[in-house]
This record gives sequence, structure tokens and C-alpha cells, in this order.
Amino acid sequence: MSMEFVSALGLDVGQKRIGVAGCDGTGLIATGLTTIERKSFQQVIAELQAMIHDRQVQILIIGLPYTMDGSLGFQAKQVQKFARAISHALNLPIEYVDERLTSYQAEQLLHAENISPSRNKGLIDRKAASIILQQWLDERKLKERLGAKA
Repeated sequence: MSMEFVSALGLDVGQKRIGVAGCDGTGLIATGLTTIERKSFQQVIAELQAMIHDRQVQILIIGLPYTMDGSLGFQAKQVQKFARAISHALNLPIEYVDERLTSYQAEQLLHAENISPSRNKGLIDRKAASIILQQWLDERKLKERLGAKA
């Protein structure tokens, strides 16, 4: 079964920083790429554009912080607003992934590696972004597998 080539960027959007992850051409493995400091919208777009061009990105996967009861709170609405703006500016489609536990997972992973989360916030953002993207890649793979059976 041939997997089509996929190039996606995973974004963990925060107030101050955006964690960015990319995947290999097979669309199997997500890895943290960088953390963008949010100074201005223009600057964020410029930094993303360079990566999108280099990696021939076709889609943006954005973590949406639902509240624990599954509703969209203030923060999630802010993320959606920002996501729509970058989707428009970069002319790329977006998909959302429920990221309720990704920052926590990222912190746990760092603890396991004996890295202090408070001193490595950029690293947490990148790891969170790669967890977001990995979740999307895994779901995509599962759908393909189920689709192949149908």
C-alpha cells in the first residue's frame, strides 16, 4: 500500500511563542523544528513562509486547547482567530487537533529526560507541536488503513 507524500507543519500556538514541528516525507514521524517568538504578525508569517517554502508544506495542523469538558474557551477562540488569519495569509488549509494534554505530555517527556521545563519553554513548545502533528499523522494513517479495508 503506497502512502502518498505528505508535508504538514504542526503548530502549538501560544501567546508569546509558537512551537513548530514538521514531518518526514513518508508522513510517519513528526519532529520539533523550531520555536517562533511572537513579536508581530508579519514576522510570524515571514518565518513560517520560509519553512513552508523549504519543506513544500501543503497543510497546517494546529493544536486547539479545548477545555476539559470539551468546549472551546477563550484561549481556543484566540487560537482559531489566529489560525484563520495565518491560513489566509499563507494560503494554506488548516486542520485542528485536540491538544488538551499535549503541553502536559511534553513536560512529562522533558522530566523523563531530566530537563527543566521552566528553563526550556521553547523546547516544550516544539515538543508539544510535534505531539500535535504526530497525533494527526497517526489518525490519518488509521483512516487510510480503515479506508483500505472498506
